This record gives sequence, C-alpha cells and structure tokens, in this order.
Amino acid sequence: MTPRAAGIQGTGAGPEAASAGLTVLPTLAAAQFLMTLDSSVMNVSIATVAADIGTTVTGIQTAITFYTLVMAAFMITGGRLGQLFGHRRVFTIGCVVYGCGSLTTSVAGNLAVLMFGWSFLEGVGAALIMPAVVALVASNFASAQRPRAYGLVAAAGAIAVAAGPLVGGLFTTYLSWRWVFAGEVLVVGVILWLTRGMADTPPTAQGRLDIVGTVLSAAGLALIVYGVLRSGSWGLVRPAPGAPVWLGLSPVIWLALAGGTILLLFVRWQDHRLARGAAALLDPALLRNRTFRAGLTSFFFQYLLQAGLFFVVPLYLSVALGLSAVATGVRLLPLSIALLVAAVGIPKAFPHVSPRRIVRGGFLSLFAGTTILIAALDAGAGPEIVTWPMLLAGLGVGALASQLGSVTVSAVADEHTGEVGGVQNTVTNLGASIGTAAAGAVLISALTSSFLAGVRHDPAVPAELSTQTEVRLAEGVPFLSDRDLKIRLDEAGVPPDTAKAITATNADARIDGLRAALSLLAAIALAAMFLTRQIPDRQSAPVPTSGRVT
Repeated sequence: MTPRAAGIQGTGAGPEAASAGLTVLPTLAAAQFLMTLDSSVMNVSIATVAADIGTTVTGIQTAITFYTLVMAAFMITGGRLGQLFGHRRVFTIGCVVYGCGSLTTSVAGNLAVLMFGWSFLEGVGAALIMPAVVALVASNFASAQRPRAYGLVAAAGAIAVAAGPLVGGLFTTYLSWRWVFAGEVLVVGVILWLTRGMADTPPTAQGRLDIVGTVLSAAGLALIVYGVLRSGSWGLVRPAPGAPVWLGLSPVIWLALAGGTILLLFVRWQDHRLARGAAALLDPALLRNRTFRAGLTSFFFQYLLQAGLFFVVPLYLSVALGLSAVATGVRLLPLSIALLVAAVGIPKAFPHVSPRRIVRGGFLSLFAGTTILIAALDAGAGPEIVTWPMLLAGLGVGALASQLGSVTVSAVADEHTGEVGGVQNTVTNLGASIGTAAAGAVLISALTSSFLAGVRHDPAVPAELSTQTEVRLAEGVPFLSDRDLKIRLDEAGVPPDTAKAITATNADARIDGLRAALSLLAAIALAAMFLTRQIPDRQSAPVPTSGRVT
C-alpha cells in the first residue's frame, strides 16, 4: 500500500504513516484555531487591557487592526517561503515567532510592547503558519481524505471566532487577560512537539525570494485592508462627519484604489519575471484558473458572512440584552457544535457528494438562518431566538468548510499548494474585514436613521431637545444598552419622562439596525448561491504536477 492509498502522503509508510495521520490533523487544526482566536479573544476585554497597560480603547483597537493588517499583507509571502524552504520548516519557524509574540504580549507593560508582540510578531507568525497549514494538509493526506481534513481545519478556525469572546470573558473575569497569551505559548509548545511526526515535501521552488514582489503585494494588500478596517469611522465614499477628506471623498476609496493599482502592478511584475525565467512570488496563472477562482469567491463570501454574523449576533446578546461575555459565548455554542458536525460529518458520510451542491446548500442554510433571525428579532425577544438561526448558520459554514479547501487545492498541481495557501488566506482575511465593516456600517446607518426619526416624532421629546440630538448625533448614533443610555441621559439632566421615551426609541432603533445588517448578510448569502457555477460537480482528482497552472 502506498502512502497515498493509506491517506497519507509523505516519507512514512504503513503503520507509521497512519500513526502520523492521527496527530497531523489535530496539530494543524490546533494551529488554525490559535491563529484565528487572536482576532476575537480580546474584543470583550478591550477596556480592561487598555486600563491595565495605561492606554486608551482606541490604542487597543489599533493593535487589533494592525494584527489583521500584518497577517493579511504577508500571507502570499509566507506561502512562497514555504515553497523555497519546505512547508514544515516554515510552519515551525512561524510557530516559534508566534510563541515569542504571545510571550511578549503576556508581559507587555505599555502599548508599544503590546503592539510589537501582538500586532507584529504574532501577525508575522500567522502569515507563515496559515499558508503552510493548507500545504501540509495536501502533503499529508490523499485527495480522497482532503475534504474531511480541510473541513476540520476550517472548522477549528471558525469555532475560534465563536469561542473567542467566551475564552476572553472567562479569563478576564476570573484570572487575567494576560493568561490568554501565556496559555498560547504552552499550546505552541505542544504543536511544535507534535510537528515532528508530520510528513513534509521538499522545497518545490528554487531561487531567491522576489523582494520587489513582496513589497508590492504587501503594500497593495495593506492599503486595501486598512481602508476596509477604517471604513466604519471614515465612511466608504462620502466622508463621515469629522473624518479626513481627500479630494472631496473619504480616504477609504482612495486607499482601495491605490491598493488595487499596486496589486495590478504586482501581477504584471510576476508575469514579467516568469517570462524571463526568474522565480515569481505568485504564478498569475493561478488566478486564471476558473475552478480556483470559484473556490476563492466562495471562500470570500463564507468569511464575509461568518464575520458579519459574529459581529451582529454578539452585539444583540451583549448590548441589547445585556448578557455577560460568558453568557454570550454560551449562546453561540450551537453554531460551533453544528459547524463541527457538518465540517467533519459531511465528507465522512457522503465522500462522493457533489461539492457544488454542498456549497450551494451551505449558502442556503446561512440565508435561512439569517432570515429566521430577522423575523424573530423584536424589542421584547430574549436570547433564545438565536438558537435555531445559529444552528442553521453553523451547518452552513460547516458545509462550506467541508468542501472549499479541497476545491482550491485540487484545482492546481501539488507544487502550488503554498501559493494556494497564501492567496486563500489573503482572500478570507479580506472577506472577514469587509463583512465586519459592511455589517457595522449598515447597522449604525439604520440605527441612526431610525433613532433620529423616532425622537423627531415622539411628542414626549421636546422639539428643542430633538433638534440638539439631530445635530450632535448626525455622524452616527452609538450602539448603546438601555442602561448605558440611561446613565448618559441622567448625566445630561434629561427629565425622567423624556429619558424613558428616548430609551424606548433607542431600543426600537437598535432592532431596526440589527435587522438592516442581517438583511444585508441575507442578501449576500442569496447572491453567493448563484456564483457557484464553476465549483466542480464532482470530487476532483489531483492535478498532475506541472511547471505552470493551466
């Protein structure tokens, strides 16, 4: 029996390969979980971290933003380094860098040290690890085993997003946020120890790293991602009140255009190097592969919808209903459970199922869950209304996770898996950034419109106060709980009857904002169903090894 027939591709054979397979998948899934956890674990503890290291909430939000920025900017470079030096070696180096970043963050005494450890070192480590995870699944598992393997790895990442607030809330409440990062160091140590049994492929590329290509790709991606991340406060095209103005428009649109232009130059530069016979950072032929593009498109929408839901639903639970971080995390557990069951169960129960059918079913399940939640949202509703929508959303994300990793990798030859990993993770990071920004922008816009209209037409609110409110909140009404709003109104000296009327209006406006954001996500899920025609109708066989992608 060959290693591939046993489900493992590598230097091992027979029992050794099978034994390696038992440790490889949990190891790679743990790495994916850890990389993704950092994007959400501190969202519920921002104020605590800021007070502890003597900075502001804005400072901590900046650190989170730059972690995402560094990670997205260097994903393609990370994939290329795996081709040059071997994916297992780069994976190991990435774990060491990430572990050093976690240790630095756990002892940070000021914002500068926090950003060096968290934003820079952990971001660089993640950029090395995540593309290598994609390639190592391909080098350790035969094509028939890959859907299940990629499904479990992707499920681990998605569960980390859901578990982040719960983990962060538990540690911050009962121990310290620093123990989250100290714990990551221990997990990295275990991953490094288990990596010894992992099969690797030799370097699949020669030559030096394309420095010009690295700079172009990093600059282009960084500009686009940074623009998306700032769109909530600066506005997408029209500048938000108080935001910078560049030639009459929001800086976001100019950053996106500049980033897109630089990425076009990057693609041209890669074609130029390949035409001269020089090594390229990314073979542009990958992007001309229709199956690969279809897989990337579905990945983009999966992470957009996933991030949008994980932004909106916790807001409803924690702000509108006032649940604690721990209680909010518990309410998200149905999504995590359903996601894991679908991601692992579908490939095992239906190994020959049509990937296109499963992907379409995944988007349909996301659409159904989101639509049911929209219908159930009401000013008097409780947390129980999210249970069935979260189950459906989890089944949808799990179904997508069970197929898309295998679709993208199987679309090209095995020697391109490093490039696939870099591009794939870049697309998913971009999708997640846009999902959060878009959901947030629509939510605040609808909330503001509904709140100001309600105040304007409420006879219990004096006309003078209504006018002052419209002027002061024209740039956007904050998403506040009833308790926080009441405190602000009391501090402003608003009479009790008027404060009660404003609080009731705010509660209704919150629901309108949540419905608007969820309606956008539902529309995107429905549209994504019709963009899956190029997803294969049958499970793909590996593409033969070749020098270029066709």
